[in-house]
Amino acid sequence: MTPSPLEHNATPAPFSKGTSLHRQLFLVLREEISRGVFGDTGALPKEEALCERFGVSRITVRRALADLAALGLVERRHGRGTFVRQDRVPMARPNPSLGLIDSLRQTASGTDVQVLLVERAEAPADVAAMLQLAAGEKAVHALRLRSVSGMPVMLSDAWVPAQLGKQVTMASLRKHALYEILLAQGVKFGRVIQEISADISDPARSRLLQTEVGVPLLKVVRVIHDPKGRPIQFITVSMTPERSRILMDFAGDAVNTLSAGYFMHDIRPSRQP
Repeated sequence: MTPSPLEHNATPAPFSKGTSLHRQLFLVLREEISRGVFGDTGALPKEEALCERFGVSRITVRRALADLAALGLVERRHGRGTFVRQDRVPMARPNPSLGLIDSLRQTASGTDVQVLLVERAEAPADVAAMLQLAAGEKAVHALRLRSVSGMPVMLSDAWVPAQLGKQVTMASLRKHALYEILLAQGVKFGRVIQEISADISDPARSRLLQTEVGVPLLKVVRVIHDPKGRPIQFITVSMTPERSRILMDFAGDAVNTLSAGYFMHDIRPSRQP
């Protein structure tokens, strides 16, 4: 495989000082394994090549490879090198072609749900603003963890206006997805605003998602409206990129619209002297 110019510069980029070198190397290689960077053979570069690429010692490389092997991601073959285990090779990526309801239905049917919390409470300020709630107005709050084959893949934190959430209970959410409960009440889905960003795993989410504190997470914030433009649901989904990804499919004539996504940068312009 031809190295990407983004990954292999003449001078290795320095690692950050907050985490041990072998741990940082482990995280980079683990992410590349999840992306299928090492091709059909699954062969990782030789130790010498990894030393040169990352500017680290052979001891550091060996510790990182040992951690990958302990996690079951790679196997060391005597005299041949290190290879990605066949059962950890990334699966073929399906073609995304689902609408909102179909994608919600697929998520619900393809995962096992654990309902962690259902309560009536005052929403945080940002959620209240998005749902257009009055000051002090309560909403229904539901926290769920979805898993595949016993492995947690997504943590969803949803808020629904109280008048729409009367049927949302621990028991109902164990049997039906939230969107199904809303549809059964006659609620119709219209415009959806979605934001995708990165986040850091805190202790609570690390425990639920079975990952380490401080690792990056995929964060999806979605505000769903009814056909009249009234907000009916605010949901935040947290996922680890090691196990999950986000697929999008939009028509060619939507390329220049917000439905295709918009890159936003939260940087204030510097003042000119």
